[in-house]
Amino acid sequence: MEVVVTHEGERTVMTFEEPISIALVLEKMDIPPSTVLTVVDEQIVPHTSTINGDLEIELIIVSSGG
Repeated sequence: MEVVVTHEGERTVMTFEEPISIALVLEKMDIPPSTVLTVVDEQIVPHTSTINGDLEIELIIVSSGG
């Protein structure tokens, strides 16, 4: 299956043979899950969601600080 991830204006295409969680996709991209929201079809989805087929994901950076 093909997973397309848009993050900071860049599109990355990744291919996986088996279902995979969004958290593992983030790990493979070296992106800490606590720094982004995952959006699929204009809805925020949890990082624990499993990807079972072709999917396009948008990552939105979460800012925090003081």
